[in-house]
Amino acid sequence: MSFSSTFLSAIIFVVAFLALLPSNSHCFVNVKSTTNNATRSHRPPRQLSVSYYAKSCPQVDQLVASVTSERFKEAPVSAPATIRLFFHDCFVDGCDASILISTKPGSKILAEKDAEDNKDLAMEAFDSINKAKALVESKCPGVVSCSDILAIAARDFVHLAGGPYYQVKKGRWDGKLSMASRVHYNIPRANSTVDELIRLFNSKGLTVNDLVVLSGAHTIGFAHCKHFVDRLYDYKGTKQPDPAIDPRLLKALKMPCPHFGGNVDIVVPFDVTTPFAFDNAYYGNLESKMGLLASDQALALDPRTKPLVQALSKDKQKFFQEFAVAIDKMGSIGVKRGPKHGEKRKVCSMHV
Repeated sequence: MSFSSTFLSAIIFVVAFLALLPSNSHCFVNVKSTTNNATRSHRPPRQLSVSYYAKSCPQVDQLVASVTSERFKEAPVSAPATIRLFFHDCFVDGCDASILISTKPGSKILAEKDAEDNKDLAMEAFDSINKAKALVESKCPGVVSCSDILAIAARDFVHLAGGPYYQVKKGRWDGKLSMASRVHYNIPRANSTVDELIRLFNSKGLTVNDLVVLSGAHTIGFAHCKHFVDRLYDYKGTKQPDPAIDPRLLKALKMPCPHFGGNVDIVVPFDVTTPFAFDNAYYGNLESKMGLLASDQALALDPRTKPLVQALSKDKQKFFQEFAVAIDKMGSIGVKRGPKHGEKRKVCSMHV
């Protein structure tokens, strides 16, 4: 699906949704324009440093920025897509760019990117990293890892979409292993319970606070109907909608997402009020029963997570500060260092 059709479907949805709101509604923001790993994750992260490439490739941040800024203009969907790509990479065997590896032709062992849970990852994200890697390689050959470029690009896109700018620690090596079979149990589900989410995040060395803050990345981005359609028609086998959905949102979602036989390419923004801005509206949406995924909405209902949802909905700067800290922490999960544990790929989709 192209970025233009993605944005068109999102805009049509938002317009349709806002048309359902009463003119005196004040609870919505106007649109402004989206394991076996646990042991390793709990080890203290190997040393990463903001100045890791100070001598070997001092201009790496600027090189990546020149690509991400251009990509953001050409294909704005690159922003949420790359941020999501970074999350999916780090949660499976650590932040090691294993998600960028392509399955070898004819191989029966699929690489991570071809796992069922990763099939919706937008190609714009992979294209952005490949372009940035090619530029960096032309200036600093064989020096900067794909995993560091992914971390830098994710930061850039957060900032380009209106979010915080934070320093990215570097020094990751690229992983030597990429297997689709390792994905499913390491990625949050659209209908995960808070208990399941807490267990998964804890297995990566992340706290309940990190869970709520990092979920705020859903302030931008899109989801296909299949990930939430059961909430609209048959929540937990009840043959009824999820009672935790605002009736107006429910009506708007049913238009592009019929129970059966809908267009599989249709997407809906996670944040129905400011879908293209990295802000804290996501949390206000949860308080108003406008979370798109069951796993998002659950954060506003559980006593362990609800207080932070409420705090972040009131304070954008608090969200920005905490997000910068949490994504830095996530970026240290299971990092590889040195040739014994990792590699430095020249092409991100191919092992050395």
